[in-house]
Amino acid sequence: MTTLLHLDSSAHRCEESVSRGLTASFADTWRALHGSGGYRYRDLAADPVPPLDTAYCALGRRAERHGLLPPDRVGELVRSPAERREWALTHPLINELLAADTVLIGAPMYNYGVPAALKTWIDRVSFPGAFSDPDTGDSLLRDTRVVVITARGGAYGPGTPREGWDFLTPYLRAYFAEHGVPDENLFVVTAELTMAGLMPHLAAFRPLAASSLATARSEVIALATETAGAAVRRAAPAVSSSASPVRPG
Repeated sequence: MTTLLHLDSSAHRCEESVSRGLTASFADTWRALHGSGGYRYRDLAADPVPPLDTAYCALGRRAERHGLLPPDRVGELVRSPAERREWALTHPLINELLAADTVLIGAPMYNYGVPAALKTWIDRVSFPGAFSDPDTGDSLLRDTRVVVITARGGAYGPGTPREGWDFLTPYLRAYFAEHGVPDENLFVVTAELTMAGLMPHLAAFRPLAASSLATARSEVIALATETAGAAVRRAAPAVSSSASPVRPG
């Protein structure tokens, strides 16, 4: 069974949320092809992951001293009720991520970076050794496809006054690359100028905003279809193909 882990992190939990609307379109397309059996949804704003504390850090340091045990053996290192609670919060999230063929992340830009709800999830699942094969050292995420859907109120592309102020996209690219997701498996779809329809001083940019959103919607549908197809191909016997993956910007 192919699996999709869908994460939303927008604090604006309503139909006005652009990132939530786009991730929903991706998920609807994916489920139309696969059904809902392999679909897992987590709303990081409605059900936030608790921030790390001393017990998490102590357990992580102990795991590092033991040579980065696989997650199934970390429980052997627990020394206190607080550490047991922290690991009980952490282990299911790691398993959920490792079980996914595709990870879909809705990540609106907040103050030039990722929402705190998403950052807290990242911090918790990044337990020492969680993504490494204990026998080979290879990344357990090397075959995982990651789709990041971003929305930002202004414009941050080349030639704009705020070019270079987007710290969300490079951060997520660096994070997943560091943990073994190859570049060809990491996709980013962006909708810009999402505040143009609300703020009078951005009214002149409304046509650009509409165009950006329409492009993002098209990319999301195409990418969801391609992602689903890629999952099917991985599950099927290998065949020769010269086709290139869809790679939205």
